[in-house]
Amino acid sequence: MATRVRPAAINLTPNAERRVADLMAKAPTDAIGVKLSTPRRGCSGLAYSVDYVTAANPMDERIETPGGTFFVDGGSILYLIGSTMDWVEDDFTAGFVFANPNAKGACGCGESFTV
Repeated sequence: MATRVRPAAINLTPNAERRVADLMAKAPTDAIGVKLSTPRRGCSGLAYSVDYVTAANPMDERIETPGGTFFVDGGSILYLIGSTMDWVEDDFTAGFVFANPNAKGACGCGESFTV
């Protein structure tokens, strides 16, 4: 019986992968990767948070990118499956942008979302 390859919990665009590489190039010496989580915060309940990670958690999803390891918090995966993460810069702002098919709504300021 053939086994299916499980798709990644989240897809990173080439711009997001380049930003992970930039972050890892400037990372503290004890950082082993960059991690995405969805802590409870904001008007709608959940927010996206990207931070350095210093120890691997076996419950986290691990995605190898050309510039370093990207982790997705194990407790956040259900909120993120099928999402795409991009890095967008313009004259006034720069940041990660998420296309999340699981989000049912977002607050007016765009900081948080609900599923």
